[in-house]
Amino acid sequence: MRITHKVDYGVRVMTTLAEVASETPGKPTSSHALAERDGLPPGFLDDILRLLRNGGLVRSQRGGEGGWMLTRPAKQITVADVIRAVDGPLASVRGVRPHELADAGEREPFISLWVAVRASLRSVLEHVTIADLATGRLPKRIQNMADKPDSWDARPREL
Repeated sequence: MRITHKVDYGVRVMTTLAEVASETPGKPTSSHALAERDGLPPGFLDDILRLLRNGGLVRSQRGGEGGWMLTRPAKQITVADVIRAVDGPLASVRGVRPHELADAGEREPFISLWVAVRASLRSVLEHVTIADLATGRLPKRIQNMADKPDSWDARPREL
């Protein structure tokens, strides 16, 4: 899985909005402040915020005290929600969702392989919330996965 700049920035911005909401509840954060705080390119951030708004994860408030806020508590927003809002489905094969591959002419065992890959992604991304990231603590099961020494080992390319 490749994590795009869009996804990385989207998760970081959502985490920042959760942190700000815990410090000053109900107060929106300007896109300028978000860009500065996370070191993000302002123009790219505007595109990401628009995608997050279209995905129902953030809302904007106009005016001198305006800015961006989460639409629901951070503990109800998963990393998977953010990825879907900014990048689309968690897993696709040539632009087709794994469960739709049979209709696209794919055969077994490939269909089950890609469905299993999607399930594996979901097992992490649907269980880590923006609140978890804002507090700096992953759920125990996810942290245990990251704590395994071989999780940190890069695998060499085979030529």
